[in-house]
Amino acid sequence: MSSSVSTSIPQQRTGDDPVAMYEALEEAGCLVLQDMMSRSTIESVRSDLTEVMAQADVGDDKPEDFYPGKTRRVISLAHRSPTVRDFMVNPDVESLCDRHLGANCDTHQLHVTAGLEIGPGAREQILHREEDSFPFFAPPRPNLILATMWAMSDFTADNGATLLVPGSHRWSADRVPADHEIVAAEMPAGSVLVWLGGTLHGAGANITDDVWRYGVIMTYSLSWLRQEENQHLSMPLADAFALPDPIRERLGFGMDYNGSLGFYDPTIVL
Repeated sequence: MSSSVSTSIPQQRTGDDPVAMYEALEEAGCLVLQDMMSRSTIESVRSDLTEVMAQADVGDDKPEDFYPGKTRRVISLAHRSPTVRDFMVNPDVESLCDRHLGANCDTHQLHVTAGLEIGPGAREQILHREEDSFPFFAPPRPNLILATMWAMSDFTADNGATLLVPGSHRWSADRVPADHEIVAAEMPAGSVLVWLGGTLHGAGANITDDVWRYGVIMTYSLSWLRQEENQHLSMPLADAFALPDPIRERLGFGMDYNGSLGFYDPTIVL
């Protein structure tokens, strides 16, 4: 492993060698996967979420808020979008999750979902780590989370592309990135940005006059951790148990047999 990490974000394509894919991700802490969605798939997600996105409160900007204003944010995507449910078990993402999280759990689970439209004038988000919700582990933490951002529109430096700090997944908590170490994850619609739970990142500022940046974030965590988004309350229970087994297990309805966590009596709920 090299002693220094390039400030560029490595790129691969769907179907590339999974070992090389993870090696690039593990080294930089982030990775762009190209050609992950067709135009028709993107339009399907947009259609699934059109109504709820239109109802989302854009919100005023308050500098002290973690989430910037001028942004539409919608959660519970596993319930709201059948197309997004397909993303949950994408083979490339599954492979990366298995390699990154598999040593610490029997299986992984969906941690957070959100549809995000960043509007013109939105400020830059404070840099943070997905694993910051588990502060009792000091950075650099064990492998706890893997995150993905699915590009429903082009991501550019001007319209709020996600900002990342390659290599920061190995930093101590007190190290602050220099400006030249922060990189915008520019990528065309249909791409997916993947980053490790310890990598510093945040939404970029949208300095355009009329371009909205649209992405779908889905993160994954060890199956024995508390999910940041309570997937058990994000859809009716009957709907959850009507889903195919792989998707229902990703929602966290499975059992972690290694630690005997999450057990239940199937005769009661099925």
